[in-house]
Amino acid sequence: MKSLLIIGSVFAALSVLLGAFGAHGLKNRLSIEDLAIFETAVRYQMYHALGILLMGVASFYLTEKLVSAPAYFLILGIIVFSGSLFLLVFTNLRWFGAITPIGGLCLIIGWLLFAYNIYFQS
Repeated sequence: MKSLLIIGSVFAALSVLLGAFGAHGLKNRLSIEDLAIFETAVRYQMYHALGILLMGVASFYLTEKLVSAPAYFLILGIIVFSGSLFLLVFTNLRWFGAITPIGGLCLIIGWLLFAYNIYFQS
């Protein structure tokens, strides 16, 4: 599943880009609270981009069945978790924060499903 390596790489690159933008372009424009929220979004995006890359590498040794669903949960989790935090900061619509836990749940499911698949299915 080379697509996971591509997706993970793109998410990682975006994390670096957004992190630099936050550190240099937003530092004086956001409140300390919003800057911390932005940094959390970037950090979690990078962590899980690395996880997607790990799953992409694992897919060369494991069946697609074991890797695909957990990876898609991580992808969805990044989009919802980090995306909702980015939207919260950029739009100042605080209700986006209510969506963030759904993304976090997707991330948790992705990791637990990966562990389950490795332990019980391989």
